[in-house]
Amino acid sequence: MNNGQDESEFEISLVRDDLIFRFYRRIGLIPKEGLGIVRRAIFFAVLTWLPLVLWAYLSGTAIQDRIDEPLLRHFGIHARFLVAIPLLIFGEGLMHKVITKLIPYFYTSGLIRADQRSLFKQALQNTLTLRDSSMPWVVISAIVFTTVALQPPYQEMHELNWANTGTPTAFNLGFGGWWMLFVSRPIFVALCWVSLWRLALLFVLFKRIAVLDLELVPTHPDRAGGLGFLEKIPLAFSLCVFAISLVLASRLAHEVVYHGLQVQSLKLLTVVFLIVIVLLFLSPLLVFFPKLSAAKRKARLEYGALVGDHGRLVHKRWIRHEPITDESLLQAPEIGPVADALSLYEAVIQMRAAPIGKAAILSIALPAALPLIALFAIQVPIKETLLKILASLI
Repeated sequence: MNNGQDESEFEISLVRDDLIFRFYRRIGLIPKEGLGIVRRAIFFAVLTWLPLVLWAYLSGTAIQDRIDEPLLRHFGIHARFLVAIPLLIFGEGLMHKVITKLIPYFYTSGLIRADQRSLFKQALQNTLTLRDSSMPWVVISAIVFTTVALQPPYQEMHELNWANTGTPTAFNLGFGGWWMLFVSRPIFVALCWVSLWRLALLFVLFKRIAVLDLELVPTHPDRAGGLGFLEKIPLAFSLCVFAISLVLASRLAHEVVYHGLQVQSLKLLTVVFLIVIVLLFLSPLLVFFPKLSAAKRKARLEYGALVGDHGRLVHKRWIRHEPITDESLLQAPEIGPVADALSLYEAVIQMRAAPIGKAAILSIALPAALPLIALFAIQVPIKETLLKILASLI
């Protein structure tokens, strides 16, 4: 293991000091020290949600019954702007904390050899250069602008019924609707794409690290060659996943409660969503698949030969009662008796092809599933179903 004093040298943040971070700091949303998480969460929640509520209240479309769908009934709007946007911003703080803590462990754990140190630093520096560039933000801005431009308001948009100041047959959008379309929704879409960009940035970083000559240990107890610590990486995106799932579930909940949609018809949609979201946010870990697979194939041959040689010597001594000229292998303390030698080979066999275990999968699957479970609970007796599943497992 390399000296711990080098750890700070390899810290890298996917959040701090990028273009949007510097802009926020310039206008006072981020202080000189820290990330300004709480300040930004409150600011954007107020900016995106409060004008809608105030306008709807003053217009009589917030909770009154003179319209079929007042603002209060649109769960998706409240979940998106009052809950999901702050969660996406708090997710930046979690992302910063987890990744800055774990990335240096590549070096301090000994996975990066001393002669590979400069290459590792170069991989980090190239990722920082990409993080600080302006091109990704130009692309994100273009995507947000295109999203707004390609979805003009129309009468069949249920989320805008509360903002219609015209007659039921004449669609005339009021201030609240325009604010939602051109301020609130673009901010939410932008924050989602920012989270996806940082996921892509992590993918690029791991891709650059994976090409290095890593000192993988096939018999490592984490069953990932020493890369098991990366199972904590998906936790960095758990709040982002929960926010996205919450918006989807709340939007569908409105359809279920007020438009007669049956949750049973949503099974395929939710299953596909869960599969895609899990694969997407675990994708950075999958870049180590070729490296770990190759290490496992090689180790099976090497440790198979080692255990075979050890077993032949034991057989020769204790079954055939023949003298052993070279007992170094039998007496090696790091190998031990036959049972210990076999455990080395079994550890190689159990080695995973990617640093993905239950903890990594649950870090994404659980926050993605919780809002959907609440959605199905509207019509399905979830409690009884979960108890039956638990009983079958026990």
